[in-house]
Amino acid sequence: MTRRYFGTDGIRGRVGDRPMTVDFTLRLASAAASVLAPEGGGTVLIGKDTRVSGYMFESALEAGFVAAGVEVLLLGPLPTPGIAYLTRKFGADFGVVISASHNPYYDNGIKFFDGEGEKLSDDLEERIEAALDNPPITRDSSALGKAKNVGSARTTYQEFCASTVDHMDLKGMKIVLDCSNGAGYKVAPRVLADLGADLIPVGCSPNGTNINSGCGSTRPDLLQLTVAGVRADVGLALDGDGDRLVMVDHLGNLIDGDQLLYVLAMDRLANGGLSGPVVGTVMSNGGLEHSLTAAGTQFQRAKVGDRNVLAMLKANGGVLGGETSGHLLCLDKSTTGDGLVNGLQILAVMQRRGKTLQELAAGMPQYPQKMINVKIDQPVDPADRPEITAAVAEAEHRLGDTGRIVLRASGTEPVIRVMVEGEDPAEVESLANELAGTVRRVCVA
Repeated sequence: MTRRYFGTDGIRGRVGDRPMTVDFTLRLASAAASVLAPEGGGTVLIGKDTRVSGYMFESALEAGFVAAGVEVLLLGPLPTPGIAYLTRKFGADFGVVISASHNPYYDNGIKFFDGEGEKLSDDLEERIEAALDNPPITRDSSALGKAKNVGSARTTYQEFCASTVDHMDLKGMKIVLDCSNGAGYKVAPRVLADLGADLIPVGCSPNGTNINSGCGSTRPDLLQLTVAGVRADVGLALDGDGDRLVMVDHLGNLIDGDQLLYVLAMDRLANGGLSGPVVGTVMSNGGLEHSLTAAGTQFQRAKVGDRNVLAMLKANGGVLGGETSGHLLCLDKSTTGDGLVNGLQILAVMQRRGKTLQELAAGMPQYPQKMINVKIDQPVDPADRPEITAAVAEAEHRLGDTGRIVLRASGTEPVIRVMVEGEDPAEVESLANELAGTVRRVCVA
């Protein structure tokens, strides 16, 4: 239950058989308080992105926590990694983020961090979910919590981001920054401007309903056009809650999470600062694995999801990992994926090496890859459908040893993701379309 997405104009998700409503949000706050602050007292930080529904769910969480005797610090719109950092910085018992990340504005969700700014353990999540069956807690008036706004939160987080790079001076560098009309719309431009960048902001005018709409890391075409049009040195795009990053080189070419991970890994390898394996996912491009392996660096694949990447990094002593989508982990800089911090790391590599982003990423070939999202009527595991597994087996036979196929159900959207990778772009395209067609026939009424 780390993150649950739903729509305010129609239920899109459930916990067990419970629809997610404002009433549910209040009960969730009470359940979380009973597990994370069982004796009352304690402190929780609440942050959010820029969705119009955030105000509503913020109020519901505040009411549930205050009734349970928990002190509430309201941070307002801040990136998810900012909440993780500030939870630890302010010594809070736990933190809460109201966001649906890269999803449309009509979705929203809730995510928890523990006192160390890390995601809750499976055990804690299960205990909170079990506590949802209990009546909401309302303590005596003398034991109620209080709520207050923390005006210093934004500048504290900005100072942290800037501190992750030593003596950076971006004077003379023209940068286009796309904040997806999301949670980073204030902090990200101010950090880069304070470092001296000639900044051109886009996607920095949220109105409650335009988050992730035609901009940001999931729609980088606006950034690509702008970078090329204004002849910028580089472009950065965050997603709605600021934990993802993709970039654009000076020619307008997209540089995705795999390529950014390659740039960071190769720089750290050259500086002797790379420990443990680099961890990607089953969706990471084969060019990343082969390039890092050729450079003498171990590469491991986790299941999709930053939680799985994080677990594999910790289990094997690694500090660097991520996903193609741009959710990157630099564990020596932050406890969770931080798009702004990671962007600063890439800019630092560009300055240190005296190279363009295009030149830095050129060492990693990108194998032809095609992904199709097939919308489905209800949750289903494609591995449980014989017709789909047979189609996958046939496609794998046709690819031979030259490619990979991954089918998986999304954890945040009602879709099956079909990914095919190989040497021949035409074959990759054809097989992806065939498999997507099979999924539609089997899984869509």
